[in-house]
Amino acid sequence: MDFLKSHNLVTVEQLVAAIAASPATIRRDLIKLDEQGVISRTHGGVTLNRFIPFQPTTNEKQQRNLMEKQAIAELASSYVRAGDAVVLDAGTTMLELARHLTHLPLRVITSDLHIALFLSEFKQIEVTVTGGRIDDTSQSCIGEHGRLMLRKIYPDVAFISCNSWSMEKGVTTPTEDKSALKADLAAHAARRILLADSSKYGAYSLFCAMQLAELTDIVTDNGLSAEAVEQLSQLPAKLLLAGSASRR
Repeated sequence: MDFLKSHNLVTVEQLVAAIAASPATIRRDLIKLDEQGVISRTHGGVTLNRFIPFQPTTNEKQQRNLMEKQAIAELASSYVRAGDAVVLDAGTTMLELARHLTHLPLRVITSDLHIALFLSEFKQIEVTVTGGRIDDTSQSCIGEHGRLMLRKIYPDVAFISCNSWSMEKGVTTPTEDKSALKADLAAHAARRILLADSSKYGAYSLFCAMQLAELTDIVTDNGLSAEAVEQLSQLPAKLLLAGSASRR
């Protein structure tokens, strides 16, 4: 369990080397842990069963993995060109991205009130809020009003955030409202780019917003295991690792 906590995805062979037990013993223990719901066994190995039942608040997320979020945001900003219509999902990584876009003339559509207020200070940026009911955990708009608006636009790029993502389950959220909004946010964009730090990889929630194969690009940090990078590199989406020279 200690070894699993410090690795996103591990193989039986890695556990044998780490624990000095036989493969048969390891497999028996993994079967027991799987039956107890403690781990998830996948094609590539095993991970901790990291189910996220509730949406963390903005305050809770603000200082988590801040350096990784800043590196991801800086790399992601290279996708944006002057004159683009850009959709920004809600979240602290998205706010970091917004800080890197203030020099450009843009049209920005966002569900996040923090981002909207921040970017409204810059005259060359036209800001539109999706509107609708405010989710008090993230101070962002959810509901049918915003979804209707997002279905009518064709942005150059949509940036998607999440609290959990995995190869098997895709981009997931704890609530149906959030899941539906993310799906509409990305639906008509020419580029659909996930921004998610590596600490969220392998975790999942109840509702799937989209599969990773629906994305055009994934920007994360270089904290992923080699196995996870290898798996993700098989996707149609381009994988970019912030803080690394590697672009796959």
